[in-house]
Amino acid sequence: MKLKTFVAVAAVVLFAACGTPYRATDTAVVVAPDGTQQTFIAQYPTGSNAVWSRYDPNVVILNDWDLSGWQVLDANDYVVRFDMDNENYYAWYDSDGTWIGTAYVVRDHTSLPVAVNTTLTNQYPGHTISSINREFHRDRAAYEIVMKKDANTKVVLLVDNDGTVLKSKTKPM
Repeated sequence: MKLKTFVAVAAVVLFAACGTPYRATDTAVVVAPDGTQQTFIAQYPTGSNAVWSRYDPNVVILNDWDLSGWQVLDANDYVVRFDMDNENYYAWYDSDGTWIGTAYVVRDHTSLPVAVNTTLTNQYPGHTISSINREFHRDRAAYEIVMKKDANTKVVLLVDNDGTVLKSKTKPM
């Protein structure tokens, strides 16, 4: 049992050290309540290597929760990092075990839908993509795209599959 706990803690620390944009947890591995785990298993039956932890609201993350409309999380909520479809996924559940949302990093920028690429090309010329996250929240899915315009400015977009910009923010770097 101690070996399993050590391996789980080491995995969380490794993911945090590797610069994942979803460092939104502390490194303490926890056992989520049975109901929360059952919700996760029903939702992601092919998910593997699940590592649960509490959400840490003090850690700054790349993902803008207010951008996607997700509820504000607190230290009573849970996050699970898991593998599925050869990707690292992250899913958030509130303290009652209700699913909040899921995200993963899109590594292959060429895999974006044509409509999304068209929007980026036409509306944001001269911008360079820094990162893309695929977000799922309730009955919708979108891409959170971070782009650099110059050395001092970045733009964060939430774009749906049809290429519609749902929200955008310009931030200093």
